[in-house]
Amino acid sequence: MSGRPLDPFRELEAILRGTGRPAAQRPAASQETMTAVDWEPIVDIAETADEYLIHVELPEVGKDAVKVSAREGVLTIAGERKLERPEGLTYHRVERGHGSFARSFTLPEDVETENIRAEQRNGMLYLHLPKHKAPPPKSIKIEVQ
Repeated sequence: MSGRPLDPFRELEAILRGTGRPAAQRPAASQETMTAVDWEPIVDIAETADEYLIHVELPEVGKDAVKVSAREGVLTIAGERKLERPEGLTYHRVERGHGSFARSFTLPEDVETENIRAEQRNGMLYLHLPKHKAPPPKSIKIEVQ
């Protein structure tokens, strides 16, 4: 779940503006304008028997620019990717998103929030959310009367 409410029309519009739109329907390069881009890092969520895994694409975002927190059953990943514009360059197109971002996810009840681990390398943030160890099922004999 994103930090913003789900808006299917905004999602569809974004697809049509991006590469999902057939080339014949895209404006010619001379008709395109440079606009600010809403940016949210792409996230994959997976599960093993022992943990949940969240992989977040964060190219050009240093670990000091990312904050991860878990509070009241919600995991939040927030930070900022700055747009670097070196002196002497004139940009004709900027498609890589930049600016502040925040993604929030409701945590499953079996996550050990106090043991969540995060590591960042090669433009990816890897979160490990361990599951509570369930005690083995206990069999109780019930006498029928």
